[in-house]
Amino acid sequence: MPKESNQYKNVLENALGIPFSRNNNIDVLVNGDEIFPAMLHAIEQAERQIDFLTFVYWSGDVAVKFAKALARKAEQGVKVRVILDCYGAHFMPPELPKLMEKKGVDLKWFRPLARWKIWKTDNRTHRKVLICDKEVAFTGGVGIAKEWEGDARNPSEWRDTHFRIRGEAVSGLQAAFMENWIETMGFLPIDPDWENDHVLPSSDGKGDTLIQCLRTAASVRWSDIIMLYQTLIRVAQKNIYITTAYFNPNSNIIQLLTEAVERGVEVNIMMPGKYIDKQVARLAGEDAFDSLLEGGVKLWYYQKTMLHSKVITIDDKVSCIGSANFNHRSMLKDDEVNMVVIDDDLATLLNTHFESDLEFCERIDGHRWNGRPVWKKSLERITNLFKQQI
Repeated sequence: MPKESNQYKNVLENALGIPFSRNNNIDVLVNGDEIFPAMLHAIEQAERQIDFLTFVYWSGDVAVKFAKALARKAEQGVKVRVILDCYGAHFMPPELPKLMEKKGVDLKWFRPLARWKIWKTDNRTHRKVLICDKEVAFTGGVGIAKEWEGDARNPSEWRDTHFRIRGEAVSGLQAAFMENWIETMGFLPIDPDWENDHVLPSSDGKGDTLIQCLRTAASVRWSDIIMLYQTLIRVAQKNIYITTAYFNPNSNIIQLLTEAVERGVEVNIMMPGKYIDKQVARLAGEDAFDSLLEGGVKLWYYQKTMLHSKVITIDDKVSCIGSANFNHRSMLKDDEVNMVVIDDDLATLLNTHFESDLEFCERIDGHRWNGRPVWKKSLERITNLFKQQI
């Protein structure tokens, strides 16, 4: 391993206490036209077990395709386990879970909204994980709904990035699934063939990519996601590219980003512009713009459609991918799973995607931003009252 890459590895392992796995390869999937066929193909090829966990499962052709594919595999004798978040999948057509359960899918609902432990209803599982035969796994930003179908050609087709992983890192995503599965079950399920069940998958010699898998849950102060984000910003020496669906950083992160610029790091942040599904989320993020712009951070509004990707790259070498956004909910409220990848080729490819997306972006100009209406400034300040909910 190059000396520089080893330095990133050592810093991240020491900061987070989680070792990197080797013998992995990773494929980047862009938008629904690439993401959904790859996931459905993996489901179709599965012979023993499918584990599927998602926050968003709504409606549309793809929602029906996934339900039918999972139901078909269960009917064929494949062990199929599905976790749906009760809030994120609340508007799912009821006939779809009924179909899956009828055909033998073991389907669980994560944290029902009507429960006596009402304090838990605010903490969701935002993870997106598909694992087939413990050999191939998928994670990233995509939800199962019509909004993600297509290729981000217009406002009705969302822009997103998802990832296919093979190798030892699959076990980290399996653990993320099991953590939520255990909560829905109330106990740890032990399979009769547990000895074979825990054999680490290999990448069949196809790659030697270093991947660190990080799980995080609700926290009253510091979470691993906060630790991860702070570490990535601190180690950056050349550039930081952040793409996020919801941008709402805390004061410490804002300070670290501006300090990075001071030491010569180019910092670019891309987020949804006029097309966003939660307007209040944009207002919450805009409250930080004054400090970031003054500090030299470059801010971009993606104007083509809803931008839902969650990608960070550091120095053209390190990539952070997964389900977490750059906001308070991902840092403190929800269950998330992220992967840190040390691979020059992956970081370069993701930076190429960032550059391509800039074609559809509007840069936020500091002078124009300072001249925005008073009523808009007031709305931004109001979001401070419930900033940690966003």
